[in-house]
Parts: sequence; C-alpha cells; structure tokens
Amino acid sequence: MTSTADPDSTLDRQPEPGLRADAERNRERILAAARRLYASHGIGVSMACIAREAGVGKATLSRRFATPEELINAVFADRMDAYAAAVAQALTDPDPWHGFTGYIHTVCAMQAADRGFADVLAMTFPTAKALEARRAEAYNGFLELIARAQATGHLRADFTSEDLVILLMANAGVIAATQDAAPGAWRRLVGQMLRAYAAPDADLPPLEQAPAPTALYRAMVRLTRPASSTGGDMEQPDGR
Repeated sequence: MTSTADPDSTLDRQPEPGLRADAERNRERILAAARRLYASHGIGVSMACIAREAGVGKATLSRRFATPEELINAVFADRMDAYAAAVAQALTDPDPWHGFTGYIHTVCAMQAADRGFADVLAMTFPTAKALEARRAEAYNGFLELIARAQATGHLRADFTSEDLVILLMANAGVIAATQDAAPGAWRRLVGQMLRAYAAPDADLPPLEQAPAPTALYRAMVRLTRPASSTGGDMEQPDGR
C-alpha cells in the first residue's frame, strides 16, 4: 500500500526534540566560553578561539552567532541591563552629587570585574541593537544625572557626557595593563578624575593609595611581553 502523504510535507516538520536540546546546549557552551575568554582577555578574542574553548566547530558557532557582534550582544546583555539600572539607581539619590560620584564608581567597578565589559563600555557596536539600546537608555539617564549634580554647584559646569566616555576608555586601558600586577590601580584613577570633575567645595571620598612602584613596574614589563597563545589568536570585534 502506497503512502498518500506529500513528500514535501517533511519540510514543515519541526526539528526533533533531541536536536533542539543539542542546539541549546551548544549555544550555552559557546556563551560560557565567550564569557570566560572575554572576562580574562577582552573582546578581541577571535571566534575561532571561542569555538575551541567551547568544544564546538566553527560552523556550529556561526549557526548560533553569525557575527562577533551577535555574540557580544548575547554575552553582555545582562551587564548592560545592570549598567542602565545603575543610572536609574543613582537618580534616586537625594544628594545629586553623591549619586553622581557613586555612579562613576559603580560603572568603573563593573569594568574592573570583567575586562570584556571594560572594552564594551569603551566601544560601540551599531549592529548589536539590544546592547546599543540599553547604552542609549543609560546615556539619557546620565545626562539627567549631570544636570542635577551641576545644579548643586558640586559638579563643574564644564563637565560633559563625553568626559565619561574618556574616563571609561582610560579605565579600560588601566585595567588591561594592571589587572595582574596592580589590580586596584583603577580606583586611584577614578579618585583623581573625580577630583578633576569636582567644584572646589564638593565633598569627595578618600583617595585610594597609589600602587607601589614595584607593582607598576611589573605592569609595565607585562605590556612589553609577546601575547600569550590565547592572546595571539585575537582579532578585531568586526572580524578583521
């Protein structure tokens, strides 16, 4: 007895549950591997390196994440949520200047906790729509935070939102250079920058002690060493 089923109907069938489960496991393995490598080496880690770390082939990674930006968007979605939430929290502070300084410390600490996120905050990814939407939300909140702090007379009138971008870039560089030898150096940078942003009568938190000369020397020596086997497999986030 012959079948009357349309042979093309197989095209409409859903993937078998086992296949869907395997695909989801591969996706989670890729995300976990990317988080580890981004956190320790920054987002310059190549897609090939991430595939090896995850134990999957390049084709499998490409099916899940077609571009580095898609992977970055997925890995850092929760951190960008926290970044936007930090601005909202700062705006609830009854003391606008305290809210401002607290926000600066919070964001720079987020960078220090994850080198990949330090890079993300100092860069932009136009094709990562969700990530950039959260960045824009945080930016708009920060503009309000600036206006409130300047209205108190404690934040210098010539401070602009671009100064935060410069600070985040500088902090990312300090974190990358000193993460092993002087991991607290970023706090000294932030403290000094807050003093630069403050009006003469503004209250400031205690300034972090400067790193020991020997620690900074080790950091400087580290910068002259060739990239590690992982670091040598780096490429720009756009795949170039």
